[in-house]
Amino acid sequence: MIVANITTPANFFHLIRRQLSWEFRKPCFVLSPKSLLRHPKVYSDFRDFTDYNFQEVIDDTIDKGNVKKIVLCTGKIYYDLNQYREKKNIKDTAILRIEQISPFPLNLIKKYISAYKKYKKIIWAQEENKNGGYWSYVSSFELPNIKLVSRKTSSSPSTGFLKIHLKEQNNLIKKVFK
Repeated sequence: MIVANITTPANFFHLIRRQLSWEFRKPCFVLSPKSLLRHPKVYSDFRDFTDYNFQEVIDDTIDKGNVKKIVLCTGKIYYDLNQYREKKNIKDTAILRIEQISPFPLNLIKKYISAYKKYKKIIWAQEENKNGGYWSYVSSFELPNIKLVSRKTSSSPSTGFLKIHLKEQNNLIKKVFK
């Protein structure tokens, strides 16, 4: 089966198009949150629809020569991380979006990581709790020096209080860039 967490309209279009063009049928689960439907940064140029195909991993456009840290993430947290990076003018951290979770595109991720020659560490960032999200799955693959940044282990998916949630989210983003 295919499990995806899409971050752009064009990539969603290409995912559906790929599903329909295959000669075989395979279930596809898209786990993107509804909040991305109205997020102001979530858009695709017309060219993204016409000139590209489905991207299992979306590489960063940052200068690869200065990168000391690579952040792997999926879904909505990318936009929070990117906004913080732009606001603080951080130039040494690349953010790679994993659009397809299963089957895991390990070879493609390794290919993108190999282009960053000076990186020291890799972080898997997820806004879910440590025992939720994709970490238990992602950590089973051979990615060197990968560390998790997430909320602490909890039996509940969220606090239930918006103020506390926003504070936790802010602390999580700061911890990624620390």
